[in-house]
Amino acid sequence: MNKHQDTIVTAIRMLSVDAIQKANSGHPGLPMGAAEIGYSVWNKMNVNPINPKFINRDRFVLSAGHGSMLNYSLLHMFGFDLCMDEIRNFRQLGSKTPGHPEYNVTNGVETSTGPLGQGVANAVGFALAEKYLANRFNRDGFPVVDHYTYCFVGDGCMQEGISYEATSLAGTLKLGKLIMVYDKNNITIEGDIDATFSEDVGARHAAQGWQVIHVENGHDVAAIEKAIDEAKCETQKPTIIICRTKIGYKSVMEGKAGCHGAPLGYDNIGKYREALNWDHEAFVMPAEVAEFQSEIQNRGVALENAYNDMYAKYVSAHADTAKELEAFYANEIADITKIDGIWDFKSAEATRISGNTVLNKITSVIPNLFGGSADLEPANKTKMNNTGFYSPEDQLQQNVHFGIREHAMAAICNGISLHGGLNPYCSTFMVFTDYMRNAMRMSALMELPVTYIMTHDSIGVGEDGPTHQPIEHLASLRAMPNMRVFRPADGKETVCAFATAFDMTNPTTVVLSRQNLPQYDNSGIEAMKGGYVLSDCEGTCDVILLSSGSEVAETMVAKDLLAKDGINARVVSMPCMEIFDAQTAEYKESVLPSTVTARVAVEAGVAMPWYKYVGMNGGFVTVETFGESGPALEVFYHFGFTPENIAAKAKEVLAK
Repeated sequence: MNKHQDTIVTAIRMLSVDAIQKANSGHPGLPMGAAEIGYSVWNKMNVNPINPKFINRDRFVLSAGHGSMLNYSLLHMFGFDLCMDEIRNFRQLGSKTPGHPEYNVTNGVETSTGPLGQGVANAVGFALAEKYLANRFNRDGFPVVDHYTYCFVGDGCMQEGISYEATSLAGTLKLGKLIMVYDKNNITIEGDIDATFSEDVGARHAAQGWQVIHVENGHDVAAIEKAIDEAKCETQKPTIIICRTKIGYKSVMEGKAGCHGAPLGYDNIGKYREALNWDHEAFVMPAEVAEFQSEIQNRGVALENAYNDMYAKYVSAHADTAKELEAFYANEIADITKIDGIWDFKSAEATRISGNTVLNKITSVIPNLFGGSADLEPANKTKMNNTGFYSPEDQLQQNVHFGIREHAMAAICNGISLHGGLNPYCSTFMVFTDYMRNAMRMSALMELPVTYIMTHDSIGVGEDGPTHQPIEHLASLRAMPNMRVFRPADGKETVCAFATAFDMTNPTTVVLSRQNLPQYDNSGIEAMKGGYVLSDCEGTCDVILLSSGSEVAETMVAKDLLAKDGINARVVSMPCMEIFDAQTAEYKESVLPSTVTARVAVEAGVAMPWYKYVGMNGGFVTVETFGESGPALEVFYHFGFTPENIAAKAKEVLAK
């Protein structure tokens, strides 16, 4: 027992309630009830507050992100660079203590968990990355990748479906260094959970292959720390430690839903100070806190120094392996566009096939690719041929069977990316981004370079019908800040899509076709600019035809039909609007000259994103209803994706 333990636990509670009260916004019940859990976990964690990015640090994920003040109080108490002024500025504009923990805002925060349950899947990603890298790079006597992932969850996290998906996979993959601590206080916003959540969470996790440890008194530090030690002894199963706690512990609001999401009020905080025998004013800490902070900082520095000494010996003994490990973490990407043969596409093929060709070529320059599909690899074509499938029996393979778990898959990839050392991607049908959307949004919010390879991109899915035809999905993802959506028209544009995706800045959704598409002589590196002139006309341009993906083929033929009628048309392929919009004004004017106002957008999705290029008086060959079930060619014909209809729409615009 640390001599400052009781003081630090009480300080965590008081600092949290005072900051929430000053902001007049927040969730005090969780840090009040879980202060012992937070202290116990952090006291057991290997971290260096002086260097929050210490490469072999334990990771802490606050899945119950509404309890952010618990995280901030812990960071402050454990000596991280989070000063009292920032604690005072909790939930204020521009502070380092936002309402939910945010990655790259606060030192020591490992992920922006966002909605409940996301953090569970993030933690699985951290643990999976650690286990793969450890198996690949550790040598006898040199555990250069050797850390735990701790995840703090509440009743809400356990109710969200994503947590079930993620914990199921974690148990299957035997992620033994994942420790989830469950603050079971039986209270959510609407009150006691008995009316909504009566299941045996321990039995659920046991059935999923987890070790389950119960701590009946979640306010007993010794019992919690003993449970953590027991969890570390189990190497083949992830562990959930279920701690029974009381929300708003020792306050007049103890056990009541009222303290879940609202400040206590100054009168109740005064009573709380008396109950805790805390005679310090708000944001004033006793001398013991500074002493504790110094002890933890010294412990962290010593920990990292010992690691560095061990790593230096590792480099001497295994120089080539160490060089490879450092390259994995550096994640420096060679120029994909210069890989020998990368541009060689001869005959018509689906861009999902082209994508598989490109993916397997880039493994030569991106050796740390790690990813897979949500049980659709034979259709998505996302298997790397130079490696097998990861499993508990073979932990050196880089293809991943995520199973039918789209939401968790995307959030797990966020965790893999955040961990470092691996370059994650995942795949499924485009329409199933509905199941992935929140995790994709978190990728974009954190600006993580996760690659989403989405196939079966349109009404070309055909017979599967409206439920599987992504009509509004392109527009939806294009509306997401920081998300690049790249829908290539042929093999060479697919090269550009993957080169964009793996440039290590922001997430990218690569949208690929099921049906065969022609190869174009004039496509290629220009697609890296997001939009370009694929086919121009002689003389003055009368009308511009803009398109993406599979519909470029019909648009090219429509151009020829218009030429027969003496109408000069330019075809602009627009595979990635986000990249095109970031080009210079001069370049955009060269592609879409303002003097040519007659424009038609052609895409098998809703028209919404195209108005900024076409204008209110432009023409659209798009899909404004849900799709239809039938053979793909017939469905395309039904919705007017024919050269004749595109040409007719161009003439209609010219006649205005």
